[in-house]
Amino acid sequence: MNLDDSRELKRRLGFGVNLNSDEDRRRLAEVINAKLWFRGQPIVGEESDFALLKTSKHLLANLQEKNRLLADYHCPADARIQAFLDRYLAGCGCDIPRMPTSALQLEHHGLARTLSLPPDKDSYTSEYLDSYRIEQGVLHNPRSDRRTTKGVFHIVEGGLPIPHDKKEVSKAVFAALLAQALSPPESVMEIPFTSSQQERARLFVSLLLRPEVMPGVGGICEERSLETRFFAPGSLVANLDFVESIFGNAGDPYLTENDAALDPFHWTGHTGCVVLAPHLVSIGKKELGLPNVSEATDRQKRDGMCWESADERYNDGGGFKLVCRDASGVMVTLIADNYFGYCKKEVKTQISFSANLLGNTEEEHAGGAVAFSSYDLGEDFQLSAYVKEVD
Repeated sequence: MNLDDSRELKRRLGFGVNLNSDEDRRRLAEVINAKLWFRGQPIVGEESDFALLKTSKHLLANLQEKNRLLADYHCPADARIQAFLDRYLAGCGCDIPRMPTSALQLEHHGLARTLSLPPDKDSYTSEYLDSYRIEQGVLHNPRSDRRTTKGVFHIVEGGLPIPHDKKEVSKAVFAALLAQALSPPESVMEIPFTSSQQERARLFVSLLLRPEVMPGVGGICEERSLETRFFAPGSLVANLDFVESIFGNAGDPYLTENDAALDPFHWTGHTGCVVLAPHLVSIGKKELGLPNVSEATDRQKRDGMCWESADERYNDGGGFKLVCRDASGVMVTLIADNYFGYCKKEVKTQISFSANLLGNTEEEHAGGAVAFSSYDLGEDFQLSAYVKEVD
């Protein structure tokens, strides 16, 4: 990120933008309505009230038709994620889920915050959080406002070694959970921006991040970052507002200029993906294909990856984070909780993952760094005039 470029700081971090001003709110509302319109979703207000919809109807209709023709097209980052899933889950005996292609892209800082509240109200309440417009900006109060580490971290088999203190998950169960994560209830898909009217938009929202892994040092090395994609049901767009305000918005993933693979000198070669799915806590173990306790292995029994009663819920109905990754550098994470801190921490985890694979760098707290001892034996050597006498 160029800290001397005011336009880039405005786009990525919202510097210089007052989202509580009538002018900025109306400008962003017009952009959002255009995005909703060409996706065939309900807009807020009347079309005649927005100049962009009145004067650019033919252009938007053209975009709508292109959107329909490219309904199955993934942007480059999502294509890499999908290719990883196709390879990793091949042979597991289940249908491989497809990443969303019709998600509402949040390519500019401020869109997520504007979407998180209806324009004619100063609050929004859902099953998972309450949001309020305040003088300083916005206040999001998620249902889960603290984290726990007990039984939270789950890792899919078949990739890098799984630490003994983490729960091991089979590929088939991960595929089933991913499929459920990408098919949330309609109520969770509701866009808060349209919540005050009878017809409401229901979509996934997505965000592209480029968190820095290796800082640039003049004359030594270039700045390098990984690419991370976030997907969330519409009602959880506030989580993406939180994340982009920390790591910055990396723009539209469909544009060539934002394709990390076309800029290998500034890309670590690694791709992350995070899917928010708090509704997964209601999924049953038997429904996911976990074995009965009588057929389970010792590790499955220890990790709770089996059931005695048919109505037992996965992870006993508690929140969790499930990670699928391997040495190729792709990491797909499901977060079954709406605690904002898990989103931030997951990006930091992916930075650490990328740093370990890249080498010659480390994540800020070095929590997962692979370290080896090194010694400095000096650089200049010469004979000494002093010879020690020994017996």
